[in-house]
Amino acid sequence: MGETSRREFLKSSAAAAIVIGGKRSFAEESLPANSSKSLVLKKGLVYDMLPQSLSHLERCKLAREVGFEVVQVPTASDERTAAEMKAAADKAGIRIDSVMNMEHWDYPLSSSDRAVVEKSLSGMRTSLHNAKLWGADVVLLVPAVVTAQTSYRDAWTRSQQEIRKLIPLASELKVVIGIEEVWNKFLLSPLEMQRYVAEFNSPWIKAWFDTGNVLLYGYPQDWIRTLGKNIVKLHTKDFKREKDGYKWVNLGDGDTDWPEIRKALAEINYSGSVIVELEGGDEAYLRDISYRLDRLLLEKT
Repeated sequence: MGETSRREFLKSSAAAAIVIGGKRSFAEESLPANSSKSLVLKKGLVYDMLPQSLSHLERCKLAREVGFEVVQVPTASDERTAAEMKAAADKAGIRIDSVMNMEHWDYPLSSSDRAVVEKSLSGMRTSLHNAKLWGADVVLLVPAVVTAQTSYRDAWTRSQQEIRKLIPLASELKVVIGIEEVWNKFLLSPLEMQRYVAEFNSPWIKAWFDTGNVLLYGYPQDWIRTLGKNIVKLHTKDFKREKDGYKWVNLGDGDTDWPEIRKALAEINYSGSVIVELEGGDEAYLRDISYRLDRLLLEKT
């Protein structure tokens, strides 16, 4: 989704599936059955999942050591911080795969306030330049937020108008803008997402698909098949419906139909990155998430 305030993940002390009594709490019956086609994906995680008490270099090394190949890093407005991030990732041997734009919620492109929109555009330009510096190829963007003051129609037209202003820079820098579906009361079906992206008619605007965000009102495998080649990257997490609401849970502990997701990804020949977006935690917790991702999507033992 983008910001931890929009998630209700379990804290690492509760969510981490540490080895207890020689067995993992990740239920054996949740392990995948063999599929006809194995996926080739780049395993990643959002940078904020790594312990913030560590230096940038230590965090990047830890991500690599526990089994991840890439990281998604938030926008860095400070040039020194951006340079430090590049140096740390290069030294640790891990790729900064994508940038999570950080201005789109507080300053949505769908706002009627021109000052808010300009702030949002500025944040996206910074994110695009970050991506170029870091060698990342995608910036994640939440395109709009529907509110009591901003209608669905206005969110659609206003955000598209502003995003079109960013396409020349994205083209110049060779960085794709990945439109993500989140809990913003916008782009509520795969058909709408497909149409929204297609209307730009640009190779620099694609869909960033989150497998967990649609579980309240759809099926990830349906979205994957509908969006097809328009999917540039994936977020993944898990979600469990409850009688009195819902909660975010660790991979494999929720309602996600992982075999169907694998099947759908294979059908569209997806071979990009899959970025885990969960609450942060220690080394054992991160190793367990890496293990779960291997079993659920990559079918590794």
